[in-house]
Amino acid sequence: MALSSHARKRQLAANLVAERYPRLASLPRNVFTELVARTAEGWQLAVRTGPAPAADAYLIGRVGVFAIVVADPAPDAATMQAVLRQVDEQFAALSLPGDRRVAASAVTPVVIGAPDSPAGPRDAGPFWALPASRLDRLFRRDAVHLTTKQAARIADQLRPLLDGYDWPSIELPAAKAETFELLSAESVTENELTAAVERPFDTWMTFLHPDQAALATRNYGGPARISGPAGTGKTVVALHRLRHAGRRSTGPLLFTTFVRNLPPASETAFRRLAPEMADRAQFVSLHSWANAFLASRGIRLNISFETAFNRAWKAHRAELQDEVPNYWADEVHRVIKGRGVKTLAEYQRVIRRGRRRRLDARQRATVWQVYLDYQKNLQERNAHDFDDLLTRALEELEQRPLEEPYAAVVVDEVQDMTLTGLRLLLAIAGDGPNQLLLVGDGQQQVYPGGWRLSDAGIPIQGRGEVLKVNYRNRTGILDFARRIVALNEVDDLDGAAGVALRDAAAVNDGGIAKSWEGTESELSDALAATVRDLDIPHGESALITFSNKDAAKCRKLLDSAGVATRPIEQYTGETGDRLYAGTVHKAKGLDFRAVLVVDFVPAASEDPATEQEKRELRNRQRLVAATRARDFLWWATVKS
Repeated sequence: MALSSHARKRQLAANLVAERYPRLASLPRNVFTELVARTAEGWQLAVRTGPAPAADAYLIGRVGVFAIVVADPAPDAATMQAVLRQVDEQFAALSLPGDRRVAASAVTPVVIGAPDSPAGPRDAGPFWALPASRLDRLFRRDAVHLTTKQAARIADQLRPLLDGYDWPSIELPAAKAETFELLSAESVTENELTAAVERPFDTWMTFLHPDQAALATRNYGGPARISGPAGTGKTVVALHRLRHAGRRSTGPLLFTTFVRNLPPASETAFRRLAPEMADRAQFVSLHSWANAFLASRGIRLNISFETAFNRAWKAHRAELQDEVPNYWADEVHRVIKGRGVKTLAEYQRVIRRGRRRRLDARQRATVWQVYLDYQKNLQERNAHDFDDLLTRALEELEQRPLEEPYAAVVVDEVQDMTLTGLRLLLAIAGDGPNQLLLVGDGQQQVYPGGWRLSDAGIPIQGRGEVLKVNYRNRTGILDFARRIVALNEVDDLDGAAGVALRDAAAVNDGGIAKSWEGTESELSDALAATVRDLDIPHGESALITFSNKDAAKCRKLLDSAGVATRPIEQYTGETGDRLYAGTVHKAKGLDFRAVLVVDFVPAASEDPATEQEKRELRNRQRLVAATRARDFLWWATVKS
């Protein structure tokens, strides 16, 4: 009876391994047989024949680059660190054509143990631990992010650098050869297959621009900051840096943001990049972290504040001469409580960064009374707000530090944090070398107010970096976004001049940006037609508005048109079959192949300074919304 294709490959591989490496023990012989069999599918394999300590093998293919050690139990820490040093040295010397390179932080270190080990070798440290019976996890189809040609190019450049390595390979007759595909035609419909093939690969998991690669592994003597316009790969660098930090420590890792829906998407990306650290890295919003931390100390806060504030504002709205409470709620939450202001005298002196409406001493005294009444209303209800959550966590942490400190803390979209949040982050991470990384862009701030890192006591002198090349948006999208005037608060997050989106370099040609303008009654047909004509899967597309009310309105219109949607806060980085929809606040840090923005133009304020601040904030939000799109942008302006 004829052997199956897999059996033939394994037989050829077993013969080759027996011939070339006759003295191998049982475990490495079986592992290398399985790996050599994969070379018939386009994988590249280098097997160590020289002296240790070094990786036993390098495996390169469409899922990435792996440095493999075959041992059970795992080697000692010194040997494993020697393997990591080899990875750093070899890939630092690797040179590829173009402006990208293979980052050492992109190489996955793997320890492969005995087949009967339930979860791989114990004490594998910063290595991904796998039992020999689960080698299939190295070839995960959901993690494909390179082409076969790209993998072959990496191997070709690596060959002369790997002294003492053999490059075994096998081939099946052409009629029997198989290719490693992202999807098989039998598993999906023809349309789905076409979409999958056209979907851009996440090559950032292996390739970084030299500037990005340098930041991913740079040694900092204290807290560091990475800023840059939208699409310059700040989060990509942050994820690579988190992995790099994890390799040089044994403690837990923390990735946090102001908004709660960004961490799940970043966690999905990190699990693909660094499966060996999936259980060590925590991805959570700062408020969720604070809530869990306080609960672990037996402290639970009742978060309920809207009614308490409205009562306080109504008692003073005549003095404030304003019929809308939003501005004053922001003043209390972002300036007074968000900055940790304790007295009226302190509030009278505070510099209200980002606030255009000037308040004299009498007005500040009135706002302070609103704050006091608000606090009283909260106390009467035994209630708290989100500012209290961060403040209480900071107080608790100052009294009793974490029992197990984090090895590294990464903060994404830091520009939307409050000063109290920044102080809490410093208390969580500490100010030691490489322990705190702050990532953000002042031009993408979507909440009112502002600050400098120095206001929070975070020293970054000499440790501030700026990325300047946009990798996300195609030029058609980028040109549209550059026309949005969102330049008023562009800095490097500590007062120095920053880089605006208009000054960012573009590398991706193409892209389509379309504009539509009309009334609300005309929006339904225009929106439905645009979605109907999309040639990008709905699961890779999003509709973005600037308020929850507008998002609900648009979802209702799409539902009437037979278009299924899903809240954008449910996005985890995985595609689906529904169009994502939500506010720009929930879309921060995310990107989609196609984005539909519906901008209901707000009514003008009576106060010129308030109107200027609202306009600046709205334009920053517009810039964020536009730059979520990679390939296609539809911008609808709805006027009353």
